Amino acid sequence: MNPVLFPRTEEMLLSMVKAYPEARFMAGGTDLLVALRQKQKALPPLIGLERMEGMGDILREGDEISIGAACTLKEVASHPLTRQHLPLLCQGADSVGGPALRNMATLGGNLCTASPAGDTLPALFLLEARPELLSEKGLRTLSMEAFITGPGRTALLPGELLHRIRIPIPPNAPIQHFEKVGNRNAMAIAVASLAALIRMEQGLVTQARLAWGSVGPKVIRSSEAEAALMGKPLREESLKEAAFYAQKAVQPISDIRASADYRKKVSASLLQRLILYRDSDDKGERS
Repeated sequence: MNPVLFPRTEEMLLSMVKAYPEARFMAGGTDLLVALRQKQKALPPLIGLERMEGMGDILREGDEISIGAACTLKEVASHPLTRQHLPLLCQGADSVGGPALRNMATLGGNLCTASPAGDTLPALFLLEARPELLSEKGLRTLSMEAFITGPGRTALLPGELLHRIRIPIPPNAPIQHFEKVGNRNAMAIAVASLAALIRMEQGLVTQARLAWGSVGPKVIRSSEAEAALMGKPLREESLKEAAFYAQKAVQPISDIRASADYRKKVSASLLQRLILYRDSDDKGERS
């Protein structure tokens, strides 16, 4: 039987990685164990991260929030620091599966799975999160664009693990909104999702950051859609123009859950729903 190891310190972790280079890292295990069982092979050595010092906490460090990769999605969605400063990430984390899953699944796992439908990924892209990676060579920090290299693929090297996620606190409390569409009302994998970070002054958009999930091999951004909102109120005309560019930008496929054409239409519709915030002006999170 292969071992299951539970390091408590970085030193213990790195010694275990050296002793078992074929080991897989695990925190909640909600994705990893399913994938390993599907391969119908003997389980490799597993290194559990839930007892690691510093990997289960959420801290404010200067002008950023630092989240341990082993924090559960429930902890991310309910922590006072994330609720105050990162409601966009809280909304994404709170939309994953049901309560039982969110109590087990971790932010690091959702990120390392690198699924195009991962509900926290659009928020992490917009919030300019920086994954911090640990190995025997020390720490290195990447952008989200560099970390996610494709569907199910990341820039993690052999023997390297995601240690923390560092997120700058958005200044001036912008509107932060996440919404997804699935094939049922609850516990659905997204057919399409939208994360939006909008800042308004005197009724006009002064910053627009938009990201779509589940409509391409990675999270999709559209500079043209964002530019279509700049300097204008959130009205039907500007949102319709932005939605046109959104449909050009997304790269969906057809699968068992939805057709590519439907995903394009949903991507545009999610953006047009931002009209709900047309009277917002520097008031932070909306529901």
